[in-house]
Amino acid sequence: MPHVPTSLASSWGAWAVFVSVLATQLGVPVPAAPMLILAGTLVAAGSVPFWQMLVAAVLAVLIADSLWFTAGRLYGRSFLNSLVRFSLSIDTTLRTARRWFERFGVPLLALSKFVPGLGLVSAPLLGTTQIDVRVFVLWDVIGATAWASFWMLGGAALQDQIARLIVLVRANGTTVIDVLVIIAIGFALYRWIRREQFRQWLAKYHITPMQLDAMMHSDTPPVIYDARPADIRRREPYRIAGAIALDLDSPDRVDQLYAEHEVVVYCVCPNEATAKTIARQLRAKGFRNVRPLKGGLDAWEKHGYPTEPIPPEHLRAPADRDHIDHDMDDMVTIRATAPE
Repeated sequence: MPHVPTSLASSWGAWAVFVSVLATQLGVPVPAAPMLILAGTLVAAGSVPFWQMLVAAVLAVLIADSLWFTAGRLYGRSFLNSLVRFSLSIDTTLRTARRWFERFGVPLLALSKFVPGLGLVSAPLLGTTQIDVRVFVLWDVIGATAWASFWMLGGAALQDQIARLIVLVRANGTTVIDVLVIIAIGFALYRWIRREQFRQWLAKYHITPMQLDAMMHSDTPPVIYDARPADIRRREPYRIAGAIALDLDSPDRVDQLYAEHEVVVYCVCPNEATAKTIARQLRAKGFRNVRPLKGGLDAWEKHGYPTEPIPPEHLRAPADRDHIDHDMDDMVTIRATAPE
């Protein structure tokens, strides 16, 4: 049976795990999983102790998440917007993290590392809440331990296969370092390509605040949907005039009379990270002409366009809404703004 070269343990060791995980958790677009898998293989081979690798990984996660949590607590939603705007991953969405937080609370940290995109935004998102720091640290340690253990145990279970791969790599004049670098470059390239594809889609379909304002004052004003999460609407109870709260999780289709109209949807995503998903969900509900607002509500306000308060009766919790057309006042708004 092939064995993992023991020199790898002294060359990489716990420090390599620490640096790899820390970089990933700080947002560097490289995966930490390959290093954790290799660490598990070394543990199974008896080259390094399991606890040493695990502590290195958990400590790296705790340091990175503590920095994100502190930034979220100090700077609030403006920091989250900046994080989403400059994130290389288009799958990083605060909407998913907020929905999970509403469902699970702070135990979200025990799951977030296993879901692409959530690991980066969960800590700063929780920082914007009133959660006690000690509770955050407890659940972060639990989540980091489960996540790191999963990958290392996977590496231990695949020890023979990984050992053969390492021997094959060395036989061809390369090293494990070369393989990890190639994986990192490929991962970053994939993320960049996905982001460019998204930008091309967005350039084709989005609408600017100036265009929306002109449409609202035309003879055929659009139907406007507010796709912000319910908790955001309750904390920031204002909207673009006539906008209707949108429940994307509702399975119901909309009235076809309104589905054929020009529809503009906005959220609080500075780079419209969820715009494509929203448009796809709206089309599934029967809409045909869906355009996301570039820059969302933040861009609308930045350009000086007016907003209006959301009536208190429209700020119900998500469980109190049956579907997006249930509120009769909203239906009146549609009738008032939709083209004849």
